[in-house]
Amino acid sequence: MRKTLLSIFVVFLIGLSGCASKQASTVESSKKVVVWHWLTDRQDTFLELAKMYKEKTGVDVVFELYAPSDIYSQKVRAAAQTDTLPDIYGILAEKKDFSSFIKAGHVANLTSYMEQNNNEWKDAFFIKALEVNIFESGNEFGVTPGIYGAPLDVMNIQMLYNKSLFKKAGLDPENPPATWEEFLEAGNKLKAAGIRGMVSGWGEIWLIGCFAYDYAFNIMGEDKVIATLRGDVPYTDPDWVTVFRLFEDMRDNNLLASGIVTMVNKVAEQAFANERAAFGFNGSWGVNVYYGMNPNLDYGVMLPPAYSSKYPMRVLGGPGGSFMVNNKSSNREKAIEFLRWFTSKNQQAYLAKETRNLPANKESLSVIPPILSHFADDMDGTYHWNNLPVVEKPQVTEMFSKGIQAIIIGEKTPEEVASEVQALKERL
Repeated sequence: MRKTLLSIFVVFLIGLSGCASKQASTVESSKKVVVWHWLTDRQDTFLELAKMYKEKTGVDVVFELYAPSDIYSQKVRAAAQTDTLPDIYGILAEKKDFSSFIKAGHVANLTSYMEQNNNEWKDAFFIKALEVNIFESGNEFGVTPGIYGAPLDVMNIQMLYNKSLFKKAGLDPENPPATWEEFLEAGNKLKAAGIRGMVSGWGEIWLIGCFAYDYAFNIMGEDKVIATLRGDVPYTDPDWVTVFRLFEDMRDNNLLASGIVTMVNKVAEQAFANERAAFGFNGSWGVNVYYGMNPNLDYGVMLPPAYSSKYPMRVLGGPGGSFMVNNKSSNREKAIEFLRWFTSKNQQAYLAKETRNLPANKESLSVIPPILSHFADDMDGTYHWNNLPVVEKPQVTEMFSKGIQAIIIGEKTPEEVASEVQALKERL
């Protein structure tokens, strides 16, 4: 970062000395496409892809890593305020914040490029990956309709199970629990065999809320979930009380690891990778994490066991990350051409193979590790909070998830949590 700022300052001083020097500097700068990102596990692979692109086109692409993600986000916001964003970058924010970048002129509309050659670029992506970057006509943010980013990968969050520990507990490793009753029965068998049940980063309230909403969709369907978010259905409705009661069921049937309500996801990933729990609840990104921790881990992927047969079991999923092109960049066209190449079939296949993440380009699925294909199979049935027509207020979301934590440790009943969440929603 310091080196980059120094370079900019030096170029500025040289520019003051004469037009010829300034023109030469601009020509030199235009040879490079600069990309900012936060994806620590992919830096080496990005650099390899940049080398391939240089050999193919003669254009230098510089990937600059800034992590963790909160530091990266601060850097992007500061750069937007001073018009010093790079040629390509990602925006880690909700759609409202994303729209503010677009309206300030910091994001190029890629629609015309995506739709060239009969939508060749656009149609290569999973629609679930692309739609988070799309603003439809009449959107509430007042953004000109269009596609404003290219997804890098996709993700969804499911359950994982350890096949070796299943065998030890007398469970069938090729047929994990598919119903809630089977899930509760598995918990008691694991307990009898001295094996911990499920680990997950439920000290992070977004992840515990994700599990709850999966079951809300399964128990009451999308229309009723959205009606609740709008305020038309109370959280004291029997269906919501049932959602809260599931956590009591898991606690009472030995399915939840001790300390799960304070466990961060990295600790949970380590526990599952080191075979200290039979179940995990984690995203498709965990495939790469587990491989790094224990390459010989024998595990499978499963949808959370369905409580109801009335509605399908859906899981949170969508784009893992996207890149945007700086609309004010002097390298705008070069940046778009690189991004088109970077997200095409062969490059996405290489990225998926090297980093074990689900590619956003559906034409690249043939090369992904078999364990990832189980995540890919369920992409079309996912939901994403940013694509729902209404979102819950953050204060309600926080009380919702913290209330579930209180149920797990026995401090509150499902009915008490439902009443408290509804009371807060009504006050707001």
